[in-house]
Amino acid sequence: MKRNLFVFILFQMFCLNGFSQINLTIEITAIRNDNGKIMLQLYDENQKVLTQETGIIKDSTSVFSVRDLNPGKYAVRYYHDENQNEKMDTNAFGKPTEGYGFSNSVTGKTAPPPFERWLFEIRSDTMIILKPVY
Repeated sequence: MKRNLFVFILFQMFCLNGFSQINLTIEITAIRNDNGKIMLQLYDENQKVLTQETGIIKDSTSVFSVRDLNPGKYAVRYYHDENQNEKMDTNAFGKPTEGYGFSNSVTGKTAPPPFERWLFEIRSDTMIILKPVY
């Protein structure tokens, strides 16, 4: 009987910890204006796109909620599609002319930063705040 109780408790602990679902809130602030929309991608640690979302901008802020994630490492990249052409516009030298950013607020000098620098770990419900680079 004690052994069965122990196995039952162990099973319950595994289910609660192994299958816990986490909510991630991503708030992008300091957006230059309310024109257009924010285009966002969430990646897992293997660089697989988990979701692509389009967010509205209100009062220079856009908020995304991603539900039912497992504990682990994730990464975000996004851009401010001011003219709503669904692509990040660049100048003749390839420099973005619309706001953009990555999780951990990392930047690159002449190219996107290495993916490993975008990664952040979540173990429970988490909120991150990001600011685009213009």
